[in-house]
Amino acid sequence: MTTDFRVRRADAADASVLARLRWEFKQEDSEGGADSEGGPADPARSMEHAEQWIHERLAGGRWLAWVAESGGEVCGHVFLHLIERVPEPYEDNVPTGYVTNFYVAPAQRDRGFGTALLEALRAYARHHGMDSLIVWPSERSVPLYRRAGFQPSAELLENTMA
Repeated sequence: MTTDFRVRRADAADASVLARLRWEFKQEDSEGGADSEGGPADPARSMEHAEQWIHERLAGGRWLAWVAESGGEVCGHVFLHLIERVPEPYEDNVPTGYVTNFYVAPAQRDRGFGTALLEALRAYARHHGMDSLIVWPSERSVPLYRRAGFQPSAELLENTMA
């Protein structure tokens, strides 16, 4: 099932490849993203915008990311946003982690990359004393998250602002 790959923490220098993979992820994810002639619709934002956004967030430290590399190429990633909490008088002020932008290139799926990415993220969270990670998974990714220990929460409420 697994193949030769490694998982490492991403840094701001990875912004270009992470932006490219983000665009691939969203194109794959979008079913109605075609123009009137049947070709792919032009994105509302440039890839350069995404690259700059990712670079700034990873350099600033409130966003973290891990990448999976195989054959010297990044082929998957997962992001973690550290959500600060208001200070409490009796407990450490450990952030909550928001897991997002989890993607493995189609040719590399079902080879253990996703599991390894999530385990690296979870190891970071454990090491830093985080008590919870949250995610809004796609239907396709729910089984992977469940295998990694994610469960529905009875405590979380959502207002979609619709």
